Amino acid sequence: MAWTLTRPTRRWCSDVNIATFDDLLRAAREQPQPQRLLFVFADAALPEDSTPEQRARFQAGEGGALVPLMSVDKNPEDLETFASLVEESRQFGQDWAVVFVAGLSGRDGRAPTSIEADQSLQRMIDAIKTGAFGAFMPFDRHGQPLLIN
Repeated sequence: MAWTLTRPTRRWCSDVNIATFDDLLRAAREQPQPQRLLFVFADAALPEDSTPEQRARFQAGEGGALVPLMSVDKNPEDLETFASLVEESRQFGQDWAVVFVAGLSGRDGRAPTSIEADQSLQRMIDAIKTGAFGAFMPFDRHGQPLLIN
């Protein structure tokens, strides 16, 4: 699946205007039910069966396939800023280009369990592998939201 990144001026999530990752973090903390944020870090890779044109585009920084590299779930209260998430991701030694984020809402005042988070993360990973990532918010390494075409 070929992809290109563009920067939106604003991204809407429900009734919340999300212009940066920190806006998303703030919105998650303000939800009536406890939230768990799900993160899938991905990078671009060139498929083995790529054409010369696709290889040239990839060398120019466009196209390729998004490949999930690692995932984690966090309570919004355990994450101070996007910079702290980036710093934590460095511990795993994998360079990434995009982080996809989704929220998982709790019920009856209880946060989602680790099992629920793991199942949801696996569904996110599977969706990203097939290019079905429209339900997730992608951010670049600077915490800016992206549109992926």
